[in-house]
Amino acid sequence: MGKSDADPIMAITCCVEPAKSTRTMESEREHWDGRYRGVEPPWDTGRPSAELQRRLAEFPVAPCRAIEPGCGTGSSAVWLAQQGFEITGIDISPIAIERAKKRAGEASMAIQFLTADVTNLPDLGAPFEFFFDRGCYHAVRRNDGGGYLREIERIIAPGAMGIVLTGNSRQQRSPGPPAVSEDTIRREWGRAFVILSLEEFLFDQDETDGHRHLGWSCVLRRKK
Repeated sequence: MGKSDADPIMAITCCVEPAKSTRTMESEREHWDGRYRGVEPPWDTGRPSAELQRRLAEFPVAPCRAIEPGCGTGSSAVWLAQQGFEITGIDISPIAIERAKKRAGEASMAIQFLTADVTNLPDLGAPFEFFFDRGCYHAVRRNDGGGYLREIERIIAPGAMGIVLTGNSRQQRSPGPPAVSEDTIRREWGRAFVILSLEEFLFDQDETDGHRHLGWSCVLRRKK
C-alpha cells in the first residue's frame, strides 16, 4: 500500500512476459484471503460503490454483458445485476468469491462469480460491453500491471465503456490504496482506451478514524 506509481508499466505492456509461477499465484491468493479473513477490510463496506452509481448516471450505459475484475464480496456486482446487467465477477480470493455468491443468493440475483487471476483470465466467451474496476488496477499494477491491461484489452469489446476507480498520488497515506498519478493513468489506459472523464473523488471507506481516501474516477471507452 502507498507505493509510488513511477513503475514504467507501458514498457511492460509492449513485450511478452513469462507466465506467473504457481508459487506466486498461491502467494497472491493467500495474501488476499488473509485480508478477507476475520475483520472486514476497510474497502469492503457491504454497499455498492457510490461513485459507480454517480458515473453511470452521468454516462449512462444500457444493461449489457459486463465484468467486474477484483469484485471482492460482490456488493457492486449485485447492484449492477439489479440494474439489468449480465454481470461476471472475478476475484483471486476464494473467500471473497464465496461471500459474493452468498450475497447474490440473498438478493435472488443470478451472477457468475469466478475465482481467477485477472492477469491470466480463462475463456469468458464473447467480449464484454462494460467493465467496472474499483481498486483492482491499482492493486495488480504493483506486480503485473502489464498483464492486467492486456487482459482487459482482450476481453472488452471495441466501443465498450468502462469505469476505473484508483488511488490518487496527490494523497499518499499508509495504510491506504496504492497511489497512481494522472499522467500514469493517461499513459497506461490511453493506449487502448479513450479517456472520457478523469476526476478526483473520495472512496467509500469504513475507516476507524473516519478518513476517506482520495482517488481518481476514470470513465473510458475502448478504442475501435
